[in-house]
Amino acid sequence: MRGRRAAWVVALLLLAGVGQAQDLPLPEGAERTTEVIRPADTVYLPQGALEGGAVPRLRLDGTITSRAWRLPERGLGTLARMAPLRAVLEKSGWEVVFSCAADGCGGFGFRFAVPVLPAPAMFVNLFDYRYLLARRGTGEAVEHVMLFVSRAGERGYVQLTHVGPADMTAAPEASAPEPQPGEESLEATLREAGHVVLRGLDFASGEAVLGPGPHADLAALAAFLTEYPEARIALVGHTDNVGALDANIALSQARAEAVRARLVADHGVDGARVEARGVGYLAPVAANDTAEGRETNRRVEVVLLQ
Repeated sequence: MRGRRAAWVVALLLLAGVGQAQDLPLPEGAERTTEVIRPADTVYLPQGALEGGAVPRLRLDGTITSRAWRLPERGLGTLARMAPLRAVLEKSGWEVVFSCAADGCGGFGFRFAVPVLPAPAMFVNLFDYRYLLARRGTGEAVEHVMLFVSRAGERGYVQLTHVGPADMTAAPEASAPEPQPGEESLEATLREAGHVVLRGLDFASGEAVLGPGPHADLAALAAFLTEYPEARIALVGHTDNVGALDANIALSQARAEAVRARLVADHGVDGARVEARGVGYLAPVAANDTAEGRETNRRVEVVLLQ
């Protein structure tokens, strides 16, 4: 017990200054999977449970910083993972506005009202997650924090989204993330393997509308196509095995087309160089018998044609 307690206080929560980057008392070995910073944007965070088919959400404008972590400890439940985070927040002067767990939140309907970072950065078990919204300060200095804790199999995942005063002098980041040790860039993988999965695409479950981003991998793909003007690619949509094949093929096709449209509209890519196809659940890369496997299978992949 003493060793586990010590692990949770390795990194103290640094919440002293308004707008300061948020750190959590995460266990040793916790791996940060992504960070997205939007200096001046809008986010809607749930402030109540699902009721009457709707989730009450609070509109917040400002600098939005979202981070996610994969936790090394196996077997701990979501309450055991959320409790120390909540305790340090409250000790640091944050007031909890709303908190809930899975069924008490509204289950499936509530989860898709939460701006959760896409897999593989953040995995969500629809039957085992916890949500918390907290506030600190008043007036122009008010800050909000959202915590979302879930698990996929035995691994835990944590997302923190902090909203503070807007930085009107900066632009949203859309650059490609730095490769992790042992990980190649999108361009290198595409050239060497001939295909690569686009990370960070924010599609809601069962929908084909691509969120506003930023989408660093799309920016990296557009840069690759600019550098190699003779290159042609296919965008191939994939789903998990939930539902009928025809419906999944249609959904995967629509998602591939949505990515193609964003490349053309936002990045100036010539549409004649990009095909869009959907194959539904016919080409899985993981088993569909776990939530983590199904999340992994829901993807859009780039295939280098020329």
